[in-house]
Amino acid sequence: MRKLALASILALAPAAVMAASLGVPLNQSVMVNLPAPAHNVFLGNPSVADVTMSDQRHVVLTGKAGGVTNLIVTDLRGRTIFSREIVVSVSTAGGNRVSLINGGNVISYACAPDCEQMGAVQGTPTGSAPPPAPAGQTITFSGTMPVPAPAPTAAPTISSSITPGSM
Repeated sequence: MRKLALASILALAPAAVMAASLGVPLNQSVMVNLPAPAHNVFLGNPSVADVTMSDQRHVVLTGKAGGVTNLIVTDLRGRTIFSREIVVSVSTAGGNRVSLINGGNVISYACAPDCEQMGAVQGTPTGSAPPPAPAGQTITFSGTMPVPAPAPTAAPTISSSITPGSM
């Protein structure tokens, strides 16, 4: 009975190690504490994240590009001591993103502490509804941030006619 219980625990150990994914913010690092000294480190997709050993019990992951990869660390005997899915994405937890909606144009900025434009201006054709604001925190920004001029549009034509007896 004792051997059966031990075998069950050992069979479930890899599932417990792989239980949750680890989020790594883009262009930032996360330190991982290992339960035992590491011998081998395997990273699934090095274009998504970078891994560095600070010592035998600490791994530093750095987010390089948005995406998903995995990290496996084994000990001297080849046993898996760490195995996780790594998800690299832009962090909104620190409140460091701002979206400026100017008519049909949406411009996204990353602010930490100065604001820099992220990607190209997203726009919509004249007369169409603007895209919805990105999900996440609403941030009030104070400071300086470059704001592009709105796209030139033709002046609206206003016409009216009044017919006698309609008033």
